[in-house]
Amino acid sequence: MYLLMVIHLQLKLFTVGPVACYPQVLEEMGRQMFSHRSKDYIDLHKDLTFLLKEFLETEGEIFFFPSSGTGFMEASVRNCVERKMLICVNGSFGERYVEVARANGKEVVVLETKLGEPTMPDVLDDYLRRNPDVEAVAITHNETSIGLINPLEKLASVVKSHGKLLFVDAVSSMGGVDIKVDKWGIDVCFTSSQKCFGIPPGLAVASVSAEALKKSANMRNKGWYFDFILYKKYNERFSTPTTPPIPQMLGLRRILKIIRDEWGGKYKYFELYRERNRIIREGVEKIGLTLFPKRGFESPTVSCINAPKGMSGDEVYEAMRARGFELAHGYGKVKDVTFRIGNMGYIEFKDIHEMLKNLEEVVKSKG
Repeated sequence: MYLLMVIHLQLKLFTVGPVACYPQVLEEMGRQMFSHRSKDYIDLHKDLTFLLKEFLETEGEIFFFPSSGTGFMEASVRNCVERKMLICVNGSFGERYVEVARANGKEVVVLETKLGEPTMPDVLDDYLRRNPDVEAVAITHNETSIGLINPLEKLASVVKSHGKLLFVDAVSSMGGVDIKVDKWGIDVCFTSSQKCFGIPPGLAVASVSAEALKKSANMRNKGWYFDFILYKKYNERFSTPTTPPIPQMLGLRRILKIIRDEWGGKYKYFELYRERNRIIREGVEKIGLTLFPKRGFESPTVSCINAPKGMSGDEVYEAMRARGFELAHGYGKVKDVTFRIGNMGYIEFKDIHEMLKNLEEVVKSKG
């Protein structure tokens, strides 16, 4: 049992969430707790609010939910959609948005692409022309299940040209790629702590626009726990209606300050992600493997790779885990035929090269 525990602790994580946490984050989270009604918490909430507004380039409200990102997915539907919305689906998490909307009694127009292909602006424009009564559009920016990133800026322009609210699932993109919330007209943009910011799970973060709040103010039957207007009232005094995950908030403040003050700002951080991703993608292609999504739309934070001939995605995952590397299983409809390599959170370049060397050995062993 002790040996198994040691092996588990030594695994090098290339997961898609939860990811390996930055040592500075873990150190900060180890502080003794304080009351969420104390001045210490007010200062924390205030700091985080301004740091995230700067990071996301927004003047909107910043909300902190004690949940995963799916909490904001449901909140966007309950607060801002009275009857009907359009949801872009490229994979499993777009499908989840559809499930959440329908579970809350909303009518959904589904714009679904062929698996591995992005949503294109001209197609979205056509759907909106044919469905002028939708109130909002939901887009999964980075579809984690298949390692695909959508052209969000162009899609947002289409949505805004039709005068619709825009919800963006940025769970595996926020922190790893630039998102200009106000410039692009995003009304609800959310993520989870356990992805690009390299923090343990338990905290969801979102920016919410004035237009979304206006819609929420007049919405009936939206529940209490994720009520945007309730959160806005507490935000006015830098507080929350329920007990927040203070350790995760401390960790997020720490990493945002490190990015800004020590690592050269957010664009340097995005460059780090691009470089990690480039090394991984070029490495797997050198081995002879191929990526699942359409070329040119590969995710900058997670690579979805077609399993080699003679092996399933699960077999690759298990073989790599036995060598001390935790990758990620394939997901959804491509679960058996793909595996994924995340480059989010705390990862060193030497570990990437070591992981790729072992992956090449695993693939050649089944050659």
